[in-house]
Amino acid sequence: MSGYVLAIDQGTTSSRTIVFDGEINIAAVAQREFTQIYPASGWVEHDPEEIWSSVVATLREALKKAKLKAADISAIGITNQRETVVVWDKATGKPIHNAIVWQDRRTAPLCARLKKAGHERRFSAKTGLLLDPYFSGTKIAWILDKVKGARRRAERGELLAGTIDTFLIWRLTGGKVHATDATNASRTLLYNISTNEWDDDLLKLLRVPRALLAEVKDCADDYGRTEKALLGGEIPILGVAGDQQAATIGQACFEPGMMKSTYGTGCFAILNTGPQIVRSKNRLLTTIAYRLNGKTTYALEGSIFIAGAAVQWLRDSLRVIQKSEHSGVLAAKADDSQEIYLVPAFVGLGAPHWDADARGAMFGLTRNSGPAEFARAALESVAYQTSDLLSAMKRDWKGAAAKTVLRVDGGMVASDWTMQRLADILDAPVDRPKILETTALGAAWLAGSRAGVWPKEKAFAKRWALDRRFEPAMDATTRKRKVAGWHDAVSRTLSR
Repeated sequence: MSGYVLAIDQGTTSSRTIVFDGEINIAAVAQREFTQIYPASGWVEHDPEEIWSSVVATLREALKKAKLKAADISAIGITNQRETVVVWDKATGKPIHNAIVWQDRRTAPLCARLKKAGHERRFSAKTGLLLDPYFSGTKIAWILDKVKGARRRAERGELLAGTIDTFLIWRLTGGKVHATDATNASRTLLYNISTNEWDDDLLKLLRVPRALLAEVKDCADDYGRTEKALLGGEIPILGVAGDQQAATIGQACFEPGMMKSTYGTGCFAILNTGPQIVRSKNRLLTTIAYRLNGKTTYALEGSIFIAGAAVQWLRDSLRVIQKSEHSGVLAAKADDSQEIYLVPAFVGLGAPHWDADARGAMFGLTRNSGPAEFARAALESVAYQTSDLLSAMKRDWKGAAAKTVLRVDGGMVASDWTMQRLADILDAPVDRPKILETTALGAAWLAGSRAGVWPKEKAFAKRWALDRRFEPAMDATTRKRKVAGWHDAVSRTLSR
């Protein structure tokens, strides 16, 4: 077999396909952006058909760029925006509503009712999650309640539901396979991470018929084969993981205590806790890091809703930069005497606050505040939020108490200024790898290792290569003052 692997990286704002060769080098990349739909305040949707067409287009374009055919590809791996859900007609494959995106907050009232009824502890004990609109289960319930006739059709077995990976697998295999992996299942509020199965008690609470849901497989497993007509030949789909878990794998964080943080639209820090389920006392999430050969590895996770999206806000709404990569250069010009804080709660605050009703605010403005100070505040907000997550992880688990080295990836890490400020605020080294496409790499490794053309865990981990380490350089007094200012700003922003 060739060793070539296709990785589908279906993200929040774009779909990409990356071709990796047998030496785990990138041979070709194709990317298509798609429409962001905002029907109401706090609501975010995607058109599933546009996602599908963008994925097919990038698959074909990547193969063409690499000068390869379907027969040259050993396997496909899929990684996806995790909590975004689709409900579709089982007979036709057509979605009955737009995909509801992970950022969407429309189910906040349902979450509040469930909390008031005393159910959050039950959900948390079984799923490791909190009752928040972020997760998939309440989104599925909303579609069933709001789309005319949907609940009756679901109960009759006429509909299917799933996260984006499940929808893509269904389409790629021509409706032959309805499956997901353990990492995506663990983000639904419907999956018991201890027993590794859908939980009937939670399904009943959210009124989600079990027949809607996919078969849950290992991350490296057989997910069927693509229809021949799509790419000119059948290709086995052998790896699936949600984007943050895929990045954890791509960063080779296979040992307990290893930690990665991805800086894309949001920021997601994952700490490997091995076979141990660590229950957070600081409102972090307990989740499945990956499941291989039937063996589950768990993690603590902190989810930040706005990271790179703050830079997009600077670019698209404030228009203080023309390109996202200009943000670090502009931030470096900021007046150090101004202590300006941006709390980017544009869609609420994630961990460790989980305040769906909080909204963004900026503090410390003076008459001299301008674009440079705004840029610095936006980038520093990411560092402060990461610091909050790391502090919570250290309080939750003694395995995280040692000196942390943070492995980073995602679009924001290309900025040296941002990574240096991250190291300064964390008071910890930050390691940027040579291969920044770690999310796609993780999905590719799952598929390639399953196909037998890529190395197993330990050999793969040895191939991880450092591009640059950023060491903390900020003095302790300055760091303490800046972090205290951040905490004061957050306290003023919370809705309760």
